[in-house]
Amino acid sequence: MMVRDQLVRRGIRNLRVLKAMSAVERHLFVDSKDRDHAYEDHPLQIGHGQTISQPYMVALMTEYLDLKPQDHVLEIGVGSGYQTAILAELCEHVYGIERIPELFQRARDRLDNLCYKNVSLICGDGTLGWPDSGISFQAILVAAGAPRTQEVLLDQLGPGGRMVIPEGGLTSQHLMIYKKTDGGVQRLEAGGCVFVPLYGQHGWISKDSNDP
Repeated sequence: MMVRDQLVRRGIRNLRVLKAMSAVERHLFVDSKDRDHAYEDHPLQIGHGQTISQPYMVALMTEYLDLKPQDHVLEIGVGSGYQTAILAELCEHVYGIERIPELFQRARDRLDNLCYKNVSLICGDGTLGWPDSGISFQAILVAAGAPRTQEVLLDQLGPGGRMVIPEGGLTSQHLMIYKKTDGGVQRLEAGGCVFVPLYGQHGWISKDSNDP
């Protein structure tokens, strides 16, 4: 019903994305108190000031990535692990970075329990990208709002690679799609959105001195 009534009716057309959204059970990625609302089309709190994105936004960002089964994908801001699981259904391997240790541990435990073997997670500053500079990604998804273009992440995209990222202020952003071509980097704006801030060395500076 979520896929039919919320995603298809709002214009999501990629059949592989719709199949992945049908396969991954969102209620497994939210707090027990919110499970009755797991399939409603809005974000839910997951602790530490973070949220699990609304299903439509997850599907929309994933659709813009245009993933192929052989792709290697970098996800910045793993959070609950829900978006990670969607990506893992669609590509060869997902590399995810989460800055908050408690959320990182919960997401890793969930994904392990669900037997996702094609996921690698680390806890750290996502604005620095994946620490192994030898990996070239076909797609990057950033699930937090950045104050500026993330050049470090663009540098980790391979030829033809795509990045979807919210850019703008602390309280609202524009969803941006980048694509690397032979002639340079194409940039497309895909409408307004609201995400939690992207904290880190190349993002917003957190007021919490314990944050990266």
